[in-house]
Amino acid sequence: MNESRKLAAILAADVVGYSRLTGADEDRTLARLRALRSDLIDPTIAVHNGRVVKRTGDGALVEFRSVVDAVRYAVEVQNAMVERNAGLPPERRIEFRIGIHLGDVVEESDGDLMGDGVNIAARLEGVAAPGAICLSEDAYRQVKARLDLLVSDLGQTQLKNIAEPVRIYSLEVGGAAKAKSAPPVDAVATKSAGQPSALPDKPSIAVLPFTNMSGDPEQEYFVDGMVEDIITALSRFSQLFVIARNSTFTYKGRAVDVRQVAKELNVRYVLEGGVRKSGSRLRITGQLIDATTGAHLWADRFDGGLEDVFDLQDRITASVVGAIAPTLLKAEIERARRKPVENLDAYDLYLRALPHVYAMRPDENLLALDLLNKAIDLEPTYAPALAHAAWCLEQRITRAWPPATANDIETAIALARRAAAAGGDDAIALVVAGFVLVMVARDYRDGLDAVRRGLERNPGSGFVNFLAGTALVFGGDPEDAMALMERAMALGPLDPSFYMYLMVAGLAHLFSGRPAQAVELAGRSAALYPDWDSVYWGLIPAYVQLDRLPEARAALPKFLSLAPGITVSGLRRLLPIRNQASLEMVLDGLRKAGLPE
Repeated sequence: MNESRKLAAILAADVVGYSRLTGADEDRTLARLRALRSDLIDPTIAVHNGRVVKRTGDGALVEFRSVVDAVRYAVEVQNAMVERNAGLPPERRIEFRIGIHLGDVVEESDGDLMGDGVNIAARLEGVAAPGAICLSEDAYRQVKARLDLLVSDLGQTQLKNIAEPVRIYSLEVGGAAKAKSAPPVDAVATKSAGQPSALPDKPSIAVLPFTNMSGDPEQEYFVDGMVEDIITALSRFSQLFVIARNSTFTYKGRAVDVRQVAKELNVRYVLEGGVRKSGSRLRITGQLIDATTGAHLWADRFDGGLEDVFDLQDRITASVVGAIAPTLLKAEIERARRKPVENLDAYDLYLRALPHVYAMRPDENLLALDLLNKAIDLEPTYAPALAHAAWCLEQRITRAWPPATANDIETAIALARRAAAAGGDDAIALVVAGFVLVMVARDYRDGLDAVRRGLERNPGSGFVNFLAGTALVFGGDPEDAMALMERAMALGPLDPSFYMYLMVAGLAHLFSGRPAQAVELAGRSAALYPDWDSVYWGLIPAYVQLDRLPEARAALPKFLSLAPGITVSGLRRLLPIRNQASLEMVLDGLRKAGLPE
């Protein structure tokens, strides 16, 4: 029998008192469990990238891509069960115990999993309280800096048939949290007696049910479905802490005060909106509020017809998420800037670095590297900081800027590989790391693999689509890159990197034989940010392809001012363009415009 060994996030769950429940009313209990599987458990597993390994009569063993996915799934299910058990006598409630472990497993040819990793997860489930989630120390280490959780340290525990004691952490959410009078939120900060929960360090958001302003009950399914889609799409951003639908929908139909909601759910940002119907047309409005200040960060409206409501839902969801993600990022950067220097953590340092990363200038680049290196010193496995430090070095390497380290190339590659290994569920870290491997290591296999994994984790991010498209442009697939760039531009019109989106889309057109579109997009990019050198080595060859040599020559001085001393031979060495014909077209165009050999 073929088998393979791997590291996996394993979740084991079972029903508390299953024998008692079936003994009292077997038919009703089994019917309720079937309904839970079809309505809650299986769809939530799919949303969080899980795979059911096996089921028992009262439980299941599930494999997840990351511990973060496993914990998000477990928290959502446990909170949902609080609502479903509301009003039922204790003896009729269905409650789950859940254990999660990150460990070594053996996968057999039929997909079954065996080994200590599975055994420990099962034993953790056995010691969990009803409605609680128990994590091994190995699993907790993966989420303690990513999710904000109500945690009890149960200490070193000897588990049955496990050789060494395991340190266990209990996440008291759902029923367990309710029984101990914890705040009614999905996940809050570590317990501190008598103290309100601190806001999560990462941007936290609650999407409230949108108001059906038409009063048409038939529109409720559309309104609720759209909000659920927005919550699901935002949850794919690992940089965001998103309150689950089961908590936010308790406010449905109620007049609410945004600041009070934010306090109850322990979030910084709240998205609210409404839907109005007129004939066969719908108008959806939305606004994003910083609940700590009451400031309105974003507002917009969307119109559409009812001919295909699912298509309309998808388009509105993409538009809302595409606007909210960069808006939240800008707000978080400003928050980090206002924070006292002595209180900065790795996330704050990373946020402070981002504007310098995007500036694409040698001096700004060094400022970014300094901040990112400090973040890495604080958290050596913080994937976003590792990936962006690698990107900073890529900028220096591909532009022949003075080196920042003893060996920028080796350092960039090492940082990118560390980011790809640590980035598990972080789409941005994965796509940045993959991009650097393509651009610096010319490692198209591992680089494009990391890029594709990033895309799988968050296809709704404009930035992820942009860097994935950039990797494909340089990796020799401009047509597929063009599809990603078009999606990036549709999703991220407010992204501070949008000038890059335009230019890379222009390169995809240029390498596909469409220089007129390349000139148009490069011109728009230069208008947004005229000091990015890459615009000009793409724009000038496009002019040459269109026999517009005077304009090509007129653009050359700007390029030389941004890249002093650059030559054709230097660019041949620096540009990692995989397709030789595309590389020669670029170099020949620059040569004809007057760039020295």
